Amino acid sequence: SVIIIFFIIFFLLREGFRAFEILGLFNFVFGPEWVPVGVPERFGAFPLIVGTLLVTLGAMIFSIPLGIAGAIFISEIAPFKLKSILKPTFELLAGIPSVVYGFFGLVILTDWLRVTFNQPSGDSWLAGSIILGIMALPTIISVSEDAIAAVPREFKEASYGIGATKWQTINKVVVPAAISGITASIILGIGRAIG
Repeated sequence: SVIIIFFIIFFLLREGFRAFEILGLFNFVFGPEWVPVGVPERFGAFPLIVGTLLVTLGAMIFSIPLGIAGAIFISEIAPFKLKSILKPTFELLAGIPSVVYGFFGLVILTDWLRVTFNQPSGDSWLAGSIILGIMALPTIISVSEDAIAAVPREFKEASYGIGATKWQTINKVVVPAAISGITASIILGIGRAIG
């Protein structure tokens, strides 16, 4: 597998070197158009970079609040039977390859957006953000739930002992104690979406 990865990197560098020869690094990164088969060829990656960042931002606006809320629900609120169903389901969804989500988005979601919003095409920033948000959601839920479940029981008992309600305990004790794991889940979700 290491040799295969080496050859992939070698192939990408060999085939992509031409763009850097023609333009240089600055023009490649900040060029306004990507037309590799046009005459003349244009290799400006700036629209691709900005599009990736915007779609990722839209996906995170959608998936971070839902992911954290889902993790809190599974870990602190859901009954044991429901938790025993939801947790493995989200862990299974986190393992689905990105290409499957992409195919679903391309075939079903874009068509639904086209019909719903009466547009000539459903290919949009919204479609990309929704499908990437759905793709990142299981990762965020799964890792955040593990972080929340790892909060020591004594923290919760101390909070209840001084008269805090369940919601106050979740908001003021559990989530702050699990913030490093929740932050890690968000970073993993962003990594999955931007990839």
